[in-house]
Amino acid sequence: MTNARQTFRTEVSGLWSPRHRILDDEGRELGVLSVHRNRFGMVVSGEYRPERGEVLSFRRDPGILRGQFSLWTDGKEWLGSSLRWNVVRRQIDVQTGSKPLRIVPALGWRRGWRLVAPKTGQMARIETPLCSRNSTLRVYRKMDFELLLFAYFLGSLILTESLLPTALDALGSATQEAAAAS
Repeated sequence: MTNARQTFRTEVSGLWSPRHRILDDEGRELGVLSVHRNRFGMVVSGEYRPERGEVLSFRRDPGILRGQFSLWTDGKEWLGSSLRWNVVRRQIDVQTGSKPLRIVPALGWRRGWRLVAPKTGQMARIETPLCSRNSTLRVYRKMDFELLLFAYFLGSLILTESLLPTALDALGSATQEAAAAS
């Protein structure tokens, strides 16, 4: 898969409450994603304000698991939710109502994430250079922009975890299975 159908860029500013400007491939601003933290530093919500259209809200669902967020429209319509079952495995499961998806680390020694459908494979890729917080979002299959934003929001929260190669995930899974078997 070499040719992306669409390409977007992000420009990140701020440390405690970062703002992510989402730009199209021609440099026009599509909207701003802002991340909100509580007084302890934990991300509790996010909000995407587009230039035109409906505002999207990212809310942390109650629970102690990381990566447990839901995506809502301004009119209180549910669009998706995420769940990260295991802290050791870096996979995040995303439910959209129509099909389950996974967010997994980029292949090799890179920072970034891939949005993968179980039957059709990679739908989108989020690439972040090693010495930058700005990202490039590449879409390879037809998908909703809201879903791409949700994957980007989740991936940006745990970006440093994506650096290790994906082979370590397989090693961690094999170790867990061996421990469960004995």
